[in-house]
Amino acid sequence: MNLERMRNIGIMAHIDAGKTTTTERILYYSGKTYKIGEVDDGDAVMDWMEQEQERGITIQSAATTTYWKDHQINIIDTPGHVDFTAEVERSLRVLDGAVAVFCAVGGVEPQSETVWHQADRYHVPRIAYVNKMDRLGADFYAVIEELREKFAAVPIALQIPIGKEGSFEGAVDLISMEEIRYDHDDASQPPLRSPIAPERANEAALWRDKMLDGLSAASDELTDLYLGGGDIAPAIIRKAVREQTIGRLIVPMLCGASRRNMGVQPLLDAIVDYLPAPDDVPEAPAIDPKKGDTIAIPCVESGLPLGLVFKVQHDREMGPLCYVRMYSGVIKTAGTVYNVNKKKRERVTRILRMHANRSESIDDIKAGDIAVFVGMKLAQTGDTIGSEGKPLLLEHMHFPEPVISVAIEPKTMSDRDKLKETLDILSREDPTFQTGENEETGQLIIRGMGELHLDVLVTRVLRDFKVSAKVGNPQVSYRESITRAVEHSQRYERSMAGKDVAAGLGFKLEPLPRGSGNRYEKALRDHSVPDEIYDAVERAINNAFSGGIVLGYPCVDIGVSLVRIEYDELTATPFAFEACASMGFDEACRKAEPVMLEPIMKVDLMTPKDFMGEVMSLLSQRGGIIHGSESRASLDLIHAEAPLAVMFGFSTSLRSVSQGRASFSMEFSHFEQKSSRS
Repeated sequence: MNLERMRNIGIMAHIDAGKTTTTERILYYSGKTYKIGEVDDGDAVMDWMEQEQERGITIQSAATTTYWKDHQINIIDTPGHVDFTAEVERSLRVLDGAVAVFCAVGGVEPQSETVWHQADRYHVPRIAYVNKMDRLGADFYAVIEELREKFAAVPIALQIPIGKEGSFEGAVDLISMEEIRYDHDDASQPPLRSPIAPERANEAALWRDKMLDGLSAASDELTDLYLGGGDIAPAIIRKAVREQTIGRLIVPMLCGASRRNMGVQPLLDAIVDYLPAPDDVPEAPAIDPKKGDTIAIPCVESGLPLGLVFKVQHDREMGPLCYVRMYSGVIKTAGTVYNVNKKKRERVTRILRMHANRSESIDDIKAGDIAVFVGMKLAQTGDTIGSEGKPLLLEHMHFPEPVISVAIEPKTMSDRDKLKETLDILSREDPTFQTGENEETGQLIIRGMGELHLDVLVTRVLRDFKVSAKVGNPQVSYRESITRAVEHSQRYERSMAGKDVAAGLGFKLEPLPRGSGNRYEKALRDHSVPDEIYDAVERAINNAFSGGIVLGYPCVDIGVSLVRIEYDELTATPFAFEACASMGFDEACRKAEPVMLEPIMKVDLMTPKDFMGEVMSLLSQRGGIIHGSESRASLDLIHAEAPLAVMFGFSTSLRSVSQGRASFSMEFSHFEQKSSRS
């Protein structure tokens, strides 16, 4: 497939905006499926996991390939729930463009903002599709204004709706100046196009002028034609829309009602017409690990092979399935690839083109494409595969820290190895899922992004992998830090196997601003001391950061400087310096007035106006702090923050006080010193 005719796109949105429903229609109209799957009926093609079908939400981003007007479209359907933010993050990293789906009633909801800012971080061009135009309270124009206000975006309406709510009939195409309607009796029929009705002519002309005015701000060609007052050919407008969308200067706006099969074919046209091909976006930056230089990688088949593993999924029969986006070169099936992160060669036994959970074998994968590799045993999410002769690293992905943990233990000793193996598989699949062992109790501890995240993972352990295990109640993952700067000297002396070993170190510890992470630096460099000694000290400090101070929770925001080293080649060993550094860090932290930090969550609540007082009162009683509220047509949006510890079971209480009509979303905000409010 020619690169110009390829699109790598994601569908992103807030939970319940209709992402998966829209994707199902895209697959149907592009001929990939012959029946439209419904999320509500539990038979959506893209939601193939059993839990997704039961819960009616998307958990894992499913990859599929389809074709429209002689273009290959690789689609990643991403979750909207904030607990699965890593799925969105890793998908956006490898996309060239995205379709942002908004609910015409809810507008820009909290999770919409999260995914929008994630797309900004990865410089992803996008088009906006306002779904659910047939719902009570739908307002296309209000969503346009919200995009302008909340994202400082430049939304350009390419369509305006004909009717709304129950009377929604279709849309006016402002480029071709035609009305688009749909055949409700036969969903397979193409949209019906007709001249604009006289009663809508003035409104259509007004919005066409707004569209041309917005586009001409960045197009001299369009400006000249616009000011000249003559007719502007649709091809010229589409060219300007494409250039400015790819340049992230504008966000084209379309509307529809996916569940009623309205608006999807024009959306497919827009994906092909306005979103970038793999060679339209800036060249991917790669790092030379030896020199530290950043190199731009052109998307060409003739280059060295270079790809990014952006997702790992376990299959019972085939083992790990590694989703790979190729940035350069070609990789053929039944060959070897070099894993740059692991510095190991791996064999690719098969390359698959995925369609949700079904697949077809292909001979090779070329620059710009997305496919699945079978046979790679070591690869993890974020690994680069490339050339052993010239290893390059594609940038690392950013994932948030897990904030909730739960103890899990096998019901019988025979299940213990199987449980550990299962947890290893799941942590390879999901970078925000971490496992470890409590040193005092010997319990296995798993950590995740939220109650739903852990619930889904635990269900997979019990049901998908069929491991018998007992699961404890969710616990908050606290952190430890220090509150004052100290200097500390540490001496280590032992007699080991008849030989005296010794080490001496001097440290300076200081608290760092919240959220800045830990930092270790060598403030001195004595060239008579071998590198292996310095490496041993650094290794010990980095291990100590994760080991905690008083209660064993990981340390955050601590700066450690090595200011003195006592080295005698007769008694020095790396082990002695490692032990000395570990003991010294522990002693110094205890002198530096350690504190426990708790995760504070950003909470957004949507409630009918009638229950506003009860909902705010419920949150305040739990120690939450309300920062403000926004009034919408039928709902109020409350912005607040609260310690994670007080939010367990909140959804049950919220349903109780609001008769089941209020909802909330929650994401990690920051750590702060534990207070009485939790």
